[in-house]
Amino acid sequence: MRKTYITAAFVAALIVGWIGSGLLKEESARPAQSVALKNLARQAKNEDRPLSVVRISTSYASEQDRSIRVRGQTKAERTVVVQSQISGLVKARTVNRGDQVVKGDVLCEISIEDRDANLKEATAALSQADLDYQGALQLAAKGLQSDSAVAAAEARVAATQAVVQRRLLEKSKLRIKAPFAGVVEDIHMEVGQFATPGTACATLVDLDPMLLVGEVSEQQLSGLVSGLPVTAQLSDGQNIVGQVRYVSQVANAGTRTYAIEALLPNADGRINSGLTASINIVTGRSKAHRISPALLVLDDEGRTGVRAVSKNNIVELHLVDLLTEGSDGVWVEGLPEVIDLIVVGQQSVIAGEKVEAKQAELDFSEAISQGANLL
Repeated sequence: MRKTYITAAFVAALIVGWIGSGLLKEESARPAQSVALKNLARQAKNEDRPLSVVRISTSYASEQDRSIRVRGQTKAERTVVVQSQISGLVKARTVNRGDQVVKGDVLCEISIEDRDANLKEATAALSQADLDYQGALQLAAKGLQSDSAVAAAEARVAATQAVVQRRLLEKSKLRIKAPFAGVVEDIHMEVGQFATPGTACATLVDLDPMLLVGEVSEQQLSGLVSGLPVTAQLSDGQNIVGQVRYVSQVANAGTRTYAIEALLPNADGRINSGLTASINIVTGRSKAHRISPALLVLDDEGRTGVRAVSKNNIVELHLVDLLTEGSDGVWVEGLPEVIDLIVVGQQSVIAGEKVEAKQAELDFSEAISQGANLL
């Protein structure tokens, strides 16, 4: 009986050893297949998981203006302090602040004083010099005068002529005149004041045309050239139009921006200098889509894009450039002419993922017009 138990225990040990050896062989064979098995398991798990459901809206591109927006201000094209060129007492000032003047209008007048007498003296000296010169010529013709004496007489005539011209020029400067049409911004002379060369009479501002000045960034510089149309809204509510006149070729060292100027017609003087302006410059036209700003996302490099689905319902990320923005959405370029944009669920899916796409009840343009919210 005891021998039977021993035999049975021995057989059981053999069986356990044989089974154990098979398990060890199986475990030793697994590492070579573990990566593949894990991938297959993950794929199976993904296939078992239900697809993400997103709402899409078909968007169609349309021709839109490509424009840039900058902040700027109006600026008078010319501001000049008109000054006296001679000395003397101020006899009259014929303008006041705010007066409109045309080119050649008298602004201030200097007293004539002894300038008439000086002119008569110079004229008489010229007559005497001319007589001496004529006499020298007659004597030289008879051989009684040397060539050097004739030349000296001629030089005296030229010198006295110069004095007469200076006296006449001095008299012409007694009246300080407007060099261009404009508005008197400030006055500096008063009657009875003694003026010297350089004394200011009045500050004159040229308001027609008016300048619109601003600065653009490096990114906005592309396509910006002279002659482009400009629209602007001023801080006083006026909407104005003009044309780009100047685009700087050298960046400001401190701000890395480029100065621009536009000309604005201002014949009626309704545009004041120094008004803040929101400037819009159209640089061209391109195919663009109007979308909700909520659809914009960033990629791993911080670039702006939107998510859409392909014909196979695969999520795609399309990079876009912003054209314009307003209360009715934003216009972007860089998309195909027809595209199915994800309007609900775009934040919960990634590029390359397969999704279940369902059409939104309203497309974006209809939702905007009806005040609906797709999100």
